[in-house]
Amino acid sequence: MEIKARKRYVRISSKKLKKVADFLKGKDVEEAMKALPFLPQRGAKIIHKTLKSAVSNALNLEGFDFDEENLYIKHILVDKGPILHRYRAGALGRAKRIRHRLSHLTIILDEKSSK
Repeated sequence: MEIKARKRYVRISSKKLKKVADFLKGKDVEEAMKALPFLPQRGAKIIHKTLKSAVSNALNLEGFDFDEENLYIKHILVDKGPILHRYRAGALGRAKRIRHRLSHLTIILDEKSSK
């Protein structure tokens, strides 16, 4: 049974968010929760909050009894979102375009199979 948590329209580019996401793929939830507060990237805080939400979703899911120690990060998907266009004054009376890139984050957790 997979558990999802989504955070959409995050005000950070997907390239910056993917650096942290690639570091966490396949790790245990406990290990990831301990490592995220010490990462210097801004995206680590966003992923940490979304990961906490996914764990909460797993623990509060009715009819299933998940243990936080058995959960691991199956997938972290970082997709491009829309781009906000802003303009700023440039040289010689021109306007320079500023592009604020947004992204969508999806974390999928799964339970380790007991062998």
